[in-house]
Amino acid sequence: MMQILIRYSTLFVLTLLVLAALSFALAYLFPGDVLVNLTGITPHNEIQREALIRQYQLDEPYLFQFLYYVQQLLQGNWGYSFISGLPLRDEIAVAMPATIELSTYALLTALFLGVPIGCYAGLKSYTKTDYTINSLSMVSYSFPVFWIALVFILIFSLELGIAPLSGRVSLLFDVPNVSGFVLIDILLADNIDSGLAFVDALHHLILPTASIALISTASMIRITRRSVIDVLKSPYIAAAESRGLSKRKIFFQHILRNALLPILPLMAIQITTLITNAMIVETLFSWPGIGNWLIQAIYQRDYPALRVGMLAVATVVISFTILIDLFNRLIDPSREKYERGAI
Repeated sequence: MMQILIRYSTLFVLTLLVLAALSFALAYLFPGDVLVNLTGITPHNEIQREALIRQYQLDEPYLFQFLYYVQQLLQGNWGYSFISGLPLRDEIAVAMPATIELSTYALLTALFLGVPIGCYAGLKSYTKTDYTINSLSMVSYSFPVFWIALVFILIFSLELGIAPLSGRVSLLFDVPNVSGFVLIDILLADNIDSGLAFVDALHHLILPTASIALISTASMIRITRRSVIDVLKSPYIAAAESRGLSKRKIFFQHILRNALLPILPLMAIQITTLITNAMIVETLFSWPGIGNWLIQAIYQRDYPALRVGMLAVATVVISFTILIDLFNRLIDPSREKYERGAI
């Protein structure tokens, strides 16, 4: 186990160094002044400019500039936004949890719906029920997430008026930002009606979560179905049936447990898809996450925000991917016999 931790820690550090190098290089690739692109600070005179150049070591070779840049990142000095003038660390600390929250709810929805339906389709394999579920999942998976979100907005917000169009919670509720997860922050707040605010936040979550979860659920159904069908062909299932075990016992003791093992490694891939889809949906529902924040930075040509924002998103994706893969190895040590740890 220690060797696995060392291997993944090394992989994590090296990957972050590569991402940091790309982020550092963007300051030179973006149009405009390198100093301004790197710091987000526009010097007002030559004296201030020279001071910033010495501070960020831009008069040194590129290697020393990069090492200083990494040092500043580790210390939390990520620069300043062109538009707001606020530290980028503070802005990302507000936007990133909103994206993780939306992705988490979509993943939970996909798990609670996709796994049972996929198991049922696998148990009814090659029947009309299986063909119907499989066809519907294929159709759902084929739709672009932005198209699904727009259809949901048109039907449920504009036509029926049963779901809010944008935002995380109504402007009537002043929810303090504590954890970054709106539902948790509502429960921790003392100055608002937590019950009404919680229900209002759930209403705001329905459409963006459903837009993301629809595609992930379709993928989870197909993965689970295939895994259950493979398990049903295993010799130990035939042995369990020959011993006279009930179908319920065979399912919970043999089929479900063994069918879930191949599904868990694929969740690492789903994390990337979920966060990407969440960033797209955020722009349509005005959800204050990192995707919406980056789109605004693109429109306003906020180069420091773009550079650090992309680094932050990549770091979160890599972190979750490695953590999920480590978890998979803990619950299924037999994987180590067949593969050497890759992401």
